[in-house]
This record gives sequence, C-alpha cells and structure tokens, in this order.
Amino acid sequence: MDTSVSRTLFSQRANQLTSSAIREILKITERPEVTSFAGGLPSPAGFPVPELRAAFDKVLATQGATALQYGRTEGYTPLREWVAQDLSRPGLTIDPEEVLIVSGSQQALDMLGKLFIDEGSPVLVEAPSYLGALQSFSQFQPEYRAVPTDALGLVPDALSDDLVRDARFIYVLPNFQNPTGLTLDQARRQALVERCARAGLPIIEDDPYGELRYAGEPQPGLLELGRPVGATVIRLGTFSKVLAPGMRLGYVVAPRHIISKLVQIKQATDLHTASVTQMAVYEAVRSGFLREHLPKVRELYQRQCGYMLDALQEYFPSDAHWTRPEGGMFIWVTLRDSIDTTQLLQAAIQRNVAFVPGAPFYAVNAPTNTLRLSFVTVPEDRIRAGVRTLGELIGPAPARG
Repeated sequence: MDTSVSRTLFSQRANQLTSSAIREILKITERPEVTSFAGGLPSPAGFPVPELRAAFDKVLATQGATALQYGRTEGYTPLREWVAQDLSRPGLTIDPEEVLIVSGSQQALDMLGKLFIDEGSPVLVEAPSYLGALQSFSQFQPEYRAVPTDALGLVPDALSDDLVRDARFIYVLPNFQNPTGLTLDQARRQALVERCARAGLPIIEDDPYGELRYAGEPQPGLLELGRPVGATVIRLGTFSKVLAPGMRLGYVVAPRHIISKLVQIKQATDLHTASVTQMAVYEAVRSGFLREHLPKVRELYQRQCGYMLDALQEYFPSDAHWTRPEGGMFIWVTLRDSIDTTQLLQAAIQRNVAFVPGAPFYAVNAPTNTLRLSFVTVPEDRIRAGVRTLGELIGPAPARG
C-alpha cells in the first residue's frame, strides 16, 4: 500500500509507531556467519526443557480441561500466591490480590502506559533506559524528562522539584540495568524512594534480571524499601529470564487500586494470560525448582561476562570505558566523542559482527558514542574474535601531544 494512503488510513498513534532498533538488527543477525552481541536473549543453555516438559505433561494429564479453558483476568490463583510469597520479606507482606499475571512484562509496560499517560504527560526515565519501555510509552506521546545518571547509575539528587513536577511516574531498572548493566546501591535506592514518596511520584520498578546476580551483594528492592516510607512502587517481574522467554509470562505487583485498573485494561487487551502456561510454570516452580536451577544459570552468565570483559581489556583502545556488571546480560561501552556508533555498526556488519548503538536507549539528547554488548549467547572464541574486530574498527586511542 502506498505510504501516503496508509497514513490517511491509520490512526495518528499508529502512524507515529516505529520499529525497535534491536529487532531490526536481529534480522541481520539471523545469518549464521554473524557474531551477534545485539539481542538481549537469554542463553538457551539455561532453558530447563525437561522440567518444563514434565510440568506441561502433568498439568494436561491431571487438569487438562481447566488448563485449556478461559481463566481469571487476574491470573491463576496458586501462581499469584507463589509470587506474593516469593516477594514477601520481613517487614514486607505481599497479598496475592496485589499480584496480576501478564503475558510478559512488556505487556505490563503497555498497560501502565495506558493507565498513566495522556498526550503530553511528563514521564521520568533514566538516561539511558530500556528501549522496549521507551517504545511502549512513546505510543501514548508523553513528554520525556531524562533523569541524569553517572558511573553508579541513576542520581536521586537530580530529582529536583522542576523535574518531578506533574510527572506521572518514574521508570527505573535498579538491578543490572538494560542497557548499562549497572546496579543502584542501597543508599541511592533509599534516597530514590524517599524522594518519590515526598513528591507523590509513583515508581515503576522493572526487575527482569534481579535473580541473575553473580557478583557483589544483593540489594533490597524498591518495593521493599518504598512501602515503609509511603512510596507507591509498582514492581514488574518476569519468568523470561529465570525459565524461558518463550513462555511470555510476567507479573505486576502494585497497590490494589492500581491492580484493579490494570485488570480492566487487560480485560480489553487479551482477557487473560494463557491458563496452561500459568499452570505449568506454577507446577515447575512450586517445589523450589528455581533454587536448584538458577545457580547454574548464574554460573553460565558469570563465565560469559568474564570472557567479554577479558576481550575488551585486550582489544579495545585505552580511551574506551565500559561497565563491569555484577549480574544480568549487558555491558555498556563509551567510546571517544568522535566515534558515531551507528556508523560503526554498519562497518561491523560488513565484517559479520553486530551490536546495538546506544542512541536508541535515550529518550532525549542521545549521545552518539555509546553501544550495548550482550554476551550470554556467544561462545568464548566468537566473543574474542568479535571484540577484536570491533577494536580494530574503532582504532587506537589518538596520541596525546
């Protein structure tokens, strides 16, 4: 269809949609000769195929009629109870009625956009932030306000009265952030929830990677820190990174009045998340399987991260800087100002290496000299070869003098 015709046919919102930069790059990386550091894909080596197959078999054999029927919009009650119990801590009790099961946390982002954002609504995001969230929120045409970050992540002291005024929420990834891999320490977390409580600013805490810590000390969640000081924290979680992304299963934990509205939005979206998937996941996790499974995944990711950090140290120029994640799947690289990583990508693809330029991860004022590397799905030899190729394309640091 002619583009001019389609623009008159589609809604204004549809005409403003753009494709994900990562998804477009992934089309290229389907070629087997391409070494891809682009996609944020969990390693298939960590997928518990036998256990999930057994869980589906048991559910279909013993509760098949229920599993294949429509279910509650809120989600399968035993799974909601499991999530509530898993997140509860001393001093923090989560009620199952505060849990909504969704079709992946990406659906939760879309629903939260519908819930909070009107055209022109101020929304606070980290600089940089998760591309999938920016893509989801952008369809509702917010006014993005970037929250400054430094080598330690989001800077709570930057949340001035002017920045937070009339904002609908702040969106934060406190653990092994996508794209930077950084983790907020407890002092910054505490400062963040206290500042948001005073401002009446809801926090969307997106935590897909929190269970993938392989170094350092675990930090309390924003939900755990926020409730005692009166902050409204909406926590997103997913089974994509701890089981498998093809399950498309996540959850939202929030105060009941927010869950109630999200249920109404979900009813208009897909009625409910797949019953058979929810029941199979509950069957897989209810006996403590994740306690046995996750250490193996963490060990795998730590090893992969080490391979890439070693390769960066060996092959990248001395004026390049990168993060050293304590968990998760990503390393963030900052190059000299004269390098445009979008142009670097085109050169890298010619040599069968792919990554994601950093600019799409910024809602406003994007620098051009950053990039994201994902390391979990690439063998050691290809990590070394791919990083060496990128180092050659970047070139040595300019001589001083």
